[in-house]
Amino acid sequence: MSMHRATAAAGPNIAFVKYWGDADAALHLPANPSVSVTLGGLSTVSTVLFSDDLEMDDVLIDGAPASELAQQRVIDQLDRVRALAKSELRARVVSKSNFPTAAGLASSASAFAALTTAAASALELELSEEALSALARIGSGSACRSIPGGFVEWRPGEDHESSYARSFAPPNHWTLVDCIAIVSEEHKAVGSSEGHARASSSPLFKARAGTATELVDRCRSAILERDLTALGRAMEADALMLHAVAMTSKPPIHYWMPATVRVMQAVVDWRAQGLEAYFTIDAGPNIHCFCELKDASKLSGRLLGLDGIAQVRTAVPGAGARLVADHLV
Repeated sequence: MSMHRATAAAGPNIAFVKYWGDADAALHLPANPSVSVTLGGLSTVSTVLFSDDLEMDDVLIDGAPASELAQQRVIDQLDRVRALAKSELRARVVSKSNFPTAAGLASSASAFAALTTAAASALELELSEEALSALARIGSGSACRSIPGGFVEWRPGEDHESSYARSFAPPNHWTLVDCIAIVSEEHKAVGSSEGHARASSSPLFKARAGTATELVDRCRSAILERDLTALGRAMEADALMLHAVAMTSKPPIHYWMPATVRVMQAVVDWRAQGLEAYFTIDAGPNIHCFCELKDASKLSGRLLGLDGIAQVRTAVPGAGARLVADHLV
């Protein structure tokens, strides 16, 4: 019996300037550049086992069979890896995340980064980090940003090979703390893929895309200079513009819940009182609040005191996707 197995771990990433809308939907070439940080402590671990003993692909996510849509997305990505490796072996995929999935915490990013890394290794593909990032991108656009660690930039590129993410500062460059206020762990009603498809229907879409390059430059400079004020202003501006695009898409998408707005207002108030923190929100109701390490305990405590906050998770910049020894199957 022929059997090939590998396991990889990857963290989600949170973008300061976000990916929202495609220039090429099939390849997930983004309409604008983005900049993000890969988060440590939160992770998806995926084992991929290829075997000629298997008659079909089998996908288990967080202890349960994957939904039909999720399974097809995984199989499509496995097919891309098999095509590169010239293999026809079927696979068993077992994946587990230690944070809520499909709730706006970039679970598809970590999942497809881990899946792609494990599958490529299992079939003995020798890919550069850039090539692995590009391959992960086709599975889930923002997954390309979870391949590198630390602070990461994703340039749109003109084709498959040129659209990948790379790190411009390592995780230990700046110990920012992401205090994640969990408003809901429920699956969001409109997934990111559908959101990307609707984005260009918003009259604000082109205006946001036109400002993204400047905001990326501001964020990159702020990160390199460890300037929280400059980074915070840029990240909040982009987050609000992204959700304005979502809310004015056809049909509109409303990701915020009452507690989301409550956190946004509280962060602005706390900042006026001397606690420097800034928020950003991905495609979901949960809200990421960034501060310096010295303020993390205070910020987490205040967030927990707000109505509607189920829990607060904290994360710092972390490593990129990597192989691990402990297999899930």
